[in-house]
Amino acid sequence: MNLGIAFDPLVSWPVLWVLMALTLAAVGLAAFRGLQGAWLRAMASALLLAVLAGPVLQNEERAPLSDIVFVLSDKSASQQLSDRSAQTDAAHRQIMARLSARSNTEVREISLADAAEDQGSKAMSKLAQALAEEPRNRVAGAVIISDGIIHDMEQAPEFPAPVHLLQTGRASDWDRRLVVENAPAFAIIGEPIELTLRVENQGAFPEGDSHTKLSITVGAAKPMQFDVPIGRDIRLPVTLSHGGRNLLKFDIPEAEGEITARNNSYLLEINGVRDRLRVLLVSGEPHAGGRTWRNLLKSDSSVDLVHFTILRPPEKHDGVPVGELSLIAFPTRELFVEKIKDFDLIIFDRYKRRGILPSLYLENIRDYVRGGGAVLVAAGPDFASADSIFRSPLGEILPGEPTGRVIEQAYKPVVTELGGRHPLTRDLEIDGESWGRWMRQIDVTQTSGETVMTGFEKRPLLILDRVEAGRVALLASDHAWLWARGYEDGGPQLELLRRLSHWMMKEPELEEETLIAEPTADGLKIIRRSLKTDVEPVELTSPAGEVTRHVLSEVSPGVFEATVFSDEPGLYRLSSGELSSVAGLGPASPREFISTIANAEIVAPLVEASNGGVFQVEQGLPSVRSVRSGRKAAGASWMGLTPRNAYETIAVRQFPLVPPWAALSVFALFIIAGWLREGRR
Repeated sequence: MNLGIAFDPLVSWPVLWVLMALTLAAVGLAAFRGLQGAWLRAMASALLLAVLAGPVLQNEERAPLSDIVFVLSDKSASQQLSDRSAQTDAAHRQIMARLSARSNTEVREISLADAAEDQGSKAMSKLAQALAEEPRNRVAGAVIISDGIIHDMEQAPEFPAPVHLLQTGRASDWDRRLVVENAPAFAIIGEPIELTLRVENQGAFPEGDSHTKLSITVGAAKPMQFDVPIGRDIRLPVTLSHGGRNLLKFDIPEAEGEITARNNSYLLEINGVRDRLRVLLVSGEPHAGGRTWRNLLKSDSSVDLVHFTILRPPEKHDGVPVGELSLIAFPTRELFVEKIKDFDLIIFDRYKRRGILPSLYLENIRDYVRGGGAVLVAAGPDFASADSIFRSPLGEILPGEPTGRVIEQAYKPVVTELGGRHPLTRDLEIDGESWGRWMRQIDVTQTSGETVMTGFEKRPLLILDRVEAGRVALLASDHAWLWARGYEDGGPQLELLRRLSHWMMKEPELEEETLIAEPTADGLKIIRRSLKTDVEPVELTSPAGEVTRHVLSEVSPGVFEATVFSDEPGLYRLSSGELSSVAGLGPASPREFISTIANAEIVAPLVEASNGGVFQVEQGLPSVRSVRSGRKAAGASWMGLTPRNAYETIAVRQFPLVPPWAALSVFALFIIAGWLREGRR
């Protein structure tokens, strides 16, 4: 029960304040003039104002509400180290028993696990969410059982009561970890990048160890061992040799006594990209399709194009003196002898032998391909003549031999069954029925490689081949430009030529025989691309060395897949027939294991702002006391909670202090008394 006086005014408070001001002014004027009944008038006015204010005697029937205390138990990955999990469970049992012994107290338990996507411990988000679900005027405090490794302190709520940390871990804990800095997401192929590695000790580490072994694994190669110092930066130059994903794994051995080896490894994935693609385009003569190649290559800002066009062949006699020509001499020797290895791709577009490029230059191009270069021949009618480029040293590496026949008839290019499995032409087959026709094809006999497109009467149109370390492609037509012009609705000319150029330059996504694995939410997805209709099973070696075999299923032409469920982080090795690769699962360095030594400094700002305290679990748990709000709530062996004395109002009864009929009678009495007194005077 609670008694008090409340007001229920008959008019709004602004009106009442105005009436009070006018009343004071009138009473003041009467007193100034010396009226004998001024005090009686004042009493009457006060009584009238009291009636308008509506004072009532209020009696509340209240039910007390219990105090709420939050107990947050951290069950994240770092809490599983050493005996922290057992410490957490023991501390939770004891603190729950002590809070249960307090009268008028309710406990809200919060369990914290690892956040998704390697975000670490989200204790503050959990605490803020729990606080938002309860009335703040009932919260008496919070107890966090954790090692202090929390990663969302910026989400800490403004807590209305003391927050205490029961810190797990031991003073004797120590750990050795591997740190990799300056790790880029991508790097340019062939250009060195510098990584900074450091092996460092944390906590109460033993003295004496100054060096340790460092193992570096690049892709599927054998690990390399090095002896490195502890506590010093190590600068490691790295040069990527191929495009696409490049996996590097760094390991140090587990030291005796350290609390975990989870941070002794670092898995780094760098995507290899080309800085500039250097392409040499050699056009035998100007023609309608010449601009198609030039526009394609110039549209890509990452391509450096050198275009060599023969505008004035030796047999051309137009009577113009050579001294009056504005053309400059083309640096053929520099391009085809000195700098030929600087090019990623050489394209011959309707080129024929005219004596402009000596056989020595063409031999250099042949050797350039065998050494890892790429040549694409877009054949025109001259390819079937006696001056064909096939009759040069390049003929040794070309995958098709001209028969001497030039087919001048309309036909539609068709993707072969093999081409339907090849990454270069696999998706082009979808709209093949709507492609426009080409009007010319050079008849060739396939001598090597794979035919991925055919033309007139299923004659080879596009042949791909590998020559030792290099690649060669033969397009037996010069009419691809008809698609670019939209003839008969055109076709995928831009995509076909773009893929063809990128396959020649060994882009990983267009490799026809590949074995890769991609991380998923539940493990790994193995992907095998092949031109074969049946592929060998994949042997998967886990980071722990366990070997499993997985049979792949064909999900689309030339693409085989299998799903492997696993939660073991680290480097996985894959092999299928002659192919092998590696894949990484899990973060490069799990956030929970970047720093593993128990530390209260992260939570200290919240604890200090709420007048709470930090207590070491290994030294025993504190007792629980009640303290007033705003006072220090922690001592050497005790922690305090703030009783809130919250209540719920069940019923309210009100009784008027000034009944209107009595107030009217007294008001009339004061007015009459004032009149009589002033009249008698």
